[in-house]
Amino acid sequence: MEVFKSFKLFIIIGMCFMHEIIIVHSFDGSWNYAHATFYGGSDASGTMGGACGYGNLYLYGYGTNTAALSTAIFNDGASCGQCYKIVCDYNNDPQWCRPGTSVTITATNYCPPNWAQDSNAGGWCNPPRTHFDMAQPAFQQIAIYSGGIVPVWYQRVSCVKRGGVRITLNGFSYFNLMLIWNVGGAGSIQQVWLKGSTSGWQGCQRNWGANWMSTSLLNYQSLSFVITNTDYQNLYFQDLVPSWWVFGQTYEANGNFY
Repeated sequence: MEVFKSFKLFIIIGMCFMHEIIIVHSFDGSWNYAHATFYGGSDASGTMGGACGYGNLYLYGYGTNTAALSTAIFNDGASCGQCYKIVCDYNNDPQWCRPGTSVTITATNYCPPNWAQDSNAGGWCNPPRTHFDMAQPAFQQIAIYSGGIVPVWYQRVSCVKRGGVRITLNGFSYFNLMLIWNVGGAGSIQQVWLKGSTSGWQGCQRNWGANWMSTSLLNYQSLSFVITNTDYQNLYFQDLVPSWWVFGQTYEANGNFY
């Protein structure tokens, strides 16, 4: 009961300051070491879909600067949407790295372990390795195709998006699946709260990747949201979805994270 009261107070405060975000990112700008490979073909068509649930990456605005993350950084889908600046380590691999280049990618997929191969000979995404399996066009911005695998330095960076946070409603009655995408700032979501016009606030659960779910009957209700990113910044969107919504539609909020 105390938690619910606290959340109600948070909603009231959020309504008063919904346009004000204190920008304090959890990532500190530090650089970390990893390796990178590529997949998906020269047009990145093989990267569509993926474990984050974004589907057609062209239509959803992620393009070809994307990557699949190894278990060490995928975080069971909680890293979906995060942005990373990647630089090939020319000092350690001058043959295959392109000097003076970098690329910023978005995490859109998962690179699973391959236990049939050694971690240093094909099992590149085996834990505890930190690895980026990049879309081929992104990889070729920093390295030469023939290199196959290269050492890299990576840095978490803020995601820059056009327009507001977008929510696509899928599923069916009593199984409402909400794909949350075009998320700026941290890029990834920590928690989602939902309220129908005739029902109370409820916490949603991560179903898979960037998809969140509610098992309540929400038909014929306008829907309001509180979205918390992984920097614990909050945005409140009142009546973002009108009462006449249907599954398969996408709604754009009037704000985003920075």
